[in-house]
Amino acid sequence: MQFGITLKPDCSSNRMVRLTRAAEEAGFSYGWLFDSHILWKDPYPLLTLMATNTRAMRLGTCVTNPAVRDVTVTASLFATLNEISGGRMELGIGRGDSSRRVMGKRPTTLAHLEDAIRVFRDLTAGRETTYQDAPVRLTWATNGTPRVWVAGYGPKVLGMAGRVADGVILQFADPPLIDWCLGFVREGARQAGRDPKSIEVMSAAAVWVSAAKKEAREHVRWFPALVSNHVVDLVSRYKPEELPSRLTAYIRNRGGYDYLHHCEVDSTNANFVSDEVTDRFAVIGTAEEHRKKLEELREVGVTQFNIYLMSGDEEATLDAYARDILPHFQ
Repeated sequence: MQFGITLKPDCSSNRMVRLTRAAEEAGFSYGWLFDSHILWKDPYPLLTLMATNTRAMRLGTCVTNPAVRDVTVTASLFATLNEISGGRMELGIGRGDSSRRVMGKRPTTLAHLEDAIRVFRDLTAGRETTYQDAPVRLTWATNGTPRVWVAGYGPKVLGMAGRVADGVILQFADPPLIDWCLGFVREGARQAGRDPKSIEVMSAAAVWVSAAKKEAREHVRWFPALVSNHVVDLVSRYKPEELPSRLTAYIRNRGGYDYLHHCEVDSTNANFVSDEVTDRFAVIGTAEEHRKKLEELREVGVTQFNIYLMSGDEEATLDAYARDILPHFQ
């Protein structure tokens, strides 16, 4: 299993560089940034800083979408960053949540997302492609095509990920739910004639290393609240029997969600989230408890665990993982 971090682009650029360097030195192989341009700083100048201040860490968006940014713009950005980084870029992409909803807009369609992946790959490879009925080409793109990770929860997007993606991003650390999701990924891969084992699987979640469970839960309770936005979208598009109650039941008491307090530790957005759901979706407890849960994730097929490094005291979390957790998996 490999390890990554995701940073929320709301801290100073100097602190972001320090955390990225510290994570690489600690043994983390991936560095990701949210792309939600209204809520936080634009990720692409920050990814440039991360690329020029690391040696081998792979870098990317977790996640962008093809509705807020035209896919030709995204392809040009990634082709440029792939040159700067020496070919270390990875595209995380989805239908769009916070960056769309904070403007009162819905996520884009699955068909739009799948076609954007096609165009992105062609353009970053320097190939001519058809976009909106016109031929386009990045003639200068000569540094390779970044791998594409698709984020999603529903059967349709997961099946599409199995057909076309290099990796899938699952925003929770609940082994039974990840196993359910991967059933659709594997079926999509088989239908496309692909080996399901060739698809990388990321579990992305908030963590807190401490024996004090009550305190730990308060540091990560915001994370299941974040996931609830995707679950609400799923419930509106699928029949109840098509989705596991383990995923959907906890949103019954959910109230409104204020995106201006997205991913905030003390946000009232998380008041409806129970301890049981917090324990399932995030990773908390002692280092031994973290190792045990990460082993369970690896057993169901997770190949990368991505820490949402934004629950507070980020340096202490990196130190604890470097000392007590990463060596176990390396």
